[in-house]
Amino acid sequence: MSTKSDLIIKQGKTFRHVIRWETTPIVYKAISAISKSAPVSLAVTGHGMPDGWNAAIVSVQGMTQINAQNTPPKESDYHKATVVDGNTIEFNDINAADYSTYRSGGYVQYNTPKDLADYSARMSIKTKVGGTELETFTSVDEDIVIDNTDKTITILISATDTAAMTWTNGEYELEMVDANGEVTQLLTGRVIVEREITN
Repeated sequence: MSTKSDLIIKQGKTFRHVIRWETTPIVYKAISAISKSAPVSLAVTGHGMPDGWNAAIVSVQGMTQINAQNTPPKESDYHKATVVDGNTIEFNDINAADYSTYRSGGYVQYNTPKDLADYSARMSIKTKVGGTELETFTSVDEDIVIDNTDKTITILISATDTAAMTWTNGEYELEMVDANGEVTQLLTGRVIVEREITN
């Protein structure tokens, strides 16, 4: 099932959009310590998360303010993790300095990162769904960069290419193609090109 995400491209500027392909099952990793600090730091042995991955915190005792507000967690309960090392993560947007003291328990939960090995990517922008094609970008041409270590798919359009765009609105789809030719529609949405103020 694809996700809808609109893109805004600034003409004459390099465009970079990072995608993290989340899949199932949900992973639960036990927390053994949480700092009362900003940003908050969590000890999570063998967390297995790539840097920048979204995760929620659940079932913590003591520092209950840090727990997800919903069960199961909703999108608003997830935070982008900064990987310090294989056993430690930080959440830059959480200030736990005034939280209660961590007592015990709790889990970091996140969706399994998709294995991107043997995948290629392609993106088409059209005037409308089923309309005239405006642009195409592929991982073969390195307009889309697939990093299986960090589990990221990055749409990367040079400033030269965005400067040459003469259109302002379109519809796009990003597809991932595996080694067997199976195609997965990962993202769709509108594309808006904002004109340069100066030339």
